[in-house]
Amino acid sequence: MRKRTMALVAVAAVALISGIAVKSWQAEIGSALFERAVMDRVGRDSSANLPDGLHVALCGTGSPLPSPDRAGPCNVVIAGKRIFIVDIGEGGSRNISMMGLPLSKVEALFLTHFHSDHIDGLGPLLMGRWTSGSATSPLPIYGETGVEKVVAGFKAAYEIDDGHRIAHHGPSIVPPSGAGGVAMPFSLPAGSDRAVIYDQGGLRVTAIQVDHGPVKPALGYRFDYKGRSIVFSGDTKKSASLIAASKGADLLVHEALQPKLVNMMSAGFEQKGIKNMAQITKDILNYHASPEEAAESAQEAGVKHLVLSHIVPPLPSKFFNPAFVGDAPARYQGPLTVGEDGMLFSLPAGSGEIKQSKLK
Repeated sequence: MRKRTMALVAVAAVALISGIAVKSWQAEIGSALFERAVMDRVGRDSSANLPDGLHVALCGTGSPLPSPDRAGPCNVVIAGKRIFIVDIGEGGSRNISMMGLPLSKVEALFLTHFHSDHIDGLGPLLMGRWTSGSATSPLPIYGETGVEKVVAGFKAAYEIDDGHRIAHHGPSIVPPSGAGGVAMPFSLPAGSDRAVIYDQGGLRVTAIQVDHGPVKPALGYRFDYKGRSIVFSGDTKKSASLIAASKGADLLVHEALQPKLVNMMSAGFEQKGIKNMAQITKDILNYHASPEEAAESAQEAGVKHLVLSHIVPPLPSKFFNPAFVGDAPARYQGPLTVGEDGMLFSLPAGSGEIKQSKLK
């Protein structure tokens, strides 16, 4: 017993001395590690070594319902060396930077519609693009008629702050001409459910009318580059126009809401007497697609790979993925992925391959 007690005292003494030593060196060790991290991460460009082709990085796979692991709807599209964004929900800009994708290289933003969760990350995106790259022109922001109001609203909200930045850093670092965004409004031709709205440098972007009623307009987008193609559904019910526009696409990033799980939330709100949220969770069932409907759309369109995003309700972990997807795997014969923030899908030019990895 005496020997055991002495041994425990010796262990305790070593631990105490080690603790004191670590504490005394902690500042130096921390500074050295921080310096190393800075050299590894500052100026990092994860897109630099990607092969020529079409790529999509998921910078936000969540919804207005709070989730610790998912930002609001956000997608980065890389065509060759050019970077674009589809929707910019809260936290999207932060995730883009954390994935090592330079905001300074973003050439344009495409908005599917003007629900708050698809635009509320616009301020940080515009600020980050402007200040990190000394942009000399505002960011082009594409959307149907109404996008002018959105862009003007953010410009007004950030006008005072823009002035502070210029006064502090100087116009050579933050050129006044590069602040904010510029609206690029368009309307689909009468009687048509799609139109090419961007065609430059080999990249063609087609806007697609989808069904998110009563929200109108609401769009999806198809990106085509060097024989590869990616479609984003935006927010929609199962939509014939989206299926038609997705024919033969390599990748379909489709929103998904699981009614069975959302109904459980509605019941919970009702039991707790939270009537407004009970009604809202019931209302959202009628203008979103279920994972099963997204799978049916992918199957009918002959899409090579289906990625579910705008996940509703939030999922605490991957353990819940099977409950979320439900019968979707039985309705689609190709690969099906429940999207997560930080995922990267690469579609090299001249190949039918779809590579999946993670940037975060």
